[in-house]
Amino acid sequence: MPEDILYILLFVVSLAIGFGTQAYINSQYRKYDKLPVSSGMTGAQVARRMLDAYGLVHIPVQMIPGKLTDNFDPRSNVISLSEAVFNGRSVSATAIACHECGHAVQHAQAYAPAAFRRVLWPLVNIASNLWLIALFIGIALSFVGLIWVAVIMYALVLLFQLVTLPVEFNASKRAIAYVGMGGYLPDQEYRGTRKVLSAAALTYVAGALISAIQLLRLLGMANRR
Repeated sequence: MPEDILYILLFVVSLAIGFGTQAYINSQYRKYDKLPVSSGMTGAQVARRMLDAYGLVHIPVQMIPGKLTDNFDPRSNVISLSEAVFNGRSVSATAIACHECGHAVQHAQAYAPAAFRRVLWPLVNIASNLWLIALFIGIALSFVGLIWVAVIMYALVLLFQLVTLPVEFNASKRAIAYVGMGGYLPDQEYRGTRKVLSAAALTYVAGALISAIQLLRLLGMANRR
């Protein structure tokens, strides 16, 4: 019974971390989405300028649907920005656009953690889709070995999230360094960029923490059986 209470508490803590982090990120994004950049440049224009500054003139910047769907795809070498960021002239749009460009610079410079994450991804993609199935079957058939397989697969997912942390932090660091060069943004806009990117980084920290809590629950379940 005490263990059951502990697992319930861990689950509640996970939910609180998830909802709290998301609420904070959304509030920071909305706040600085209302603050226009004095340069009047769109996220797409800022991204193009940053890429060109690093000699990445061959990488295109395209618009994609959705909200905060912005990404850099190392396979196609393309920066994709959501419509609000692509056309936005706000501090939030500038911060997110430069962050994605930071990933492109990582790829061009063979940043080791990013390269390791790409190696892990195929295995993690399989593990993330199968661990829950393995767990349910292991519990239904009282097959402890299969439960441990599920635990190992979930641990691989957590490892991927931990490797993602330095990758995301470094991309934001590159973005902040770029917008800070030569007073590219006034102080208020520069501080806003830092706050938006710091809030976004919490997404990955919270995700890793929640996964770590979930892994503890799975380990307890496997040990009890």
